[in-house]
Amino acid sequence: MFETAVVAFTTFFATIGPVDVAALYAALTTAAAPVARRSMALRGTALAALILLLFALFGDAVLRSLGVSLAALQLGGGILLLLIGIDMVFVRPSGGTGATPAEAREAAARHDVAVFPLATPLIAGPGAMSATMLLMAQAQGQWQAEVLVILMLLLVLALTLVLLLVASRIQQWLGVTGMQVISRVFGVLLTALAAQFMIDGVRHSGLLG
Repeated sequence: MFETAVVAFTTFFATIGPVDVAALYAALTTAAAPVARRSMALRGTALAALILLLFALFGDAVLRSLGVSLAALQLGGGILLLLIGIDMVFVRPSGGTGATPAEAREAAARHDVAVFPLATPLIAGPGAMSATMLLMAQAQGQWQAEVLVILMLLLVLALTLVLLLVASRIQQWLGVTGMQVISRVFGVLLTALAAQFMIDGVRHSGLLG
């Protein structure tokens, strides 16, 4: 169970990227009043939590109805997470964990960023959605493991909310170098986890006999 918790927390932290989200949120809300920033942070995190919980609870059922096996999800999700991890290691912008340049330009013109781009794609992006379904599928119906995955998701979301509420200070404390160091460390961990997901996918697929 401890291993499940560590893997889930690391994967969610890497795919959601609380520190990166907070830094971008601070840049998008520089002109907003403190009360408005708190409101957007709360609403954005709550909506992202709802989206990811829906993927956690119903994602596997949807995939089964489409005929997608656990092995296929492990392979496909592992590849996606591997690409995200590589981008994190080399500190490259990734549409899997944040907004694309075009989305960032559109968001800069908005007064309320709670729904877009904060809730999605910054917090509940493609990487986080894939990771949620993958980790729940890995639990394979063991309710203790599934509850643990959901708890780790909520823990990372709570941490994200805390960092959003102190976003401007985060930038000052860590600076660009500090944020890149954190991104690289979790990027390395995510690439290793992604490789393990892919290995498990090949094993479960029966391709090796």
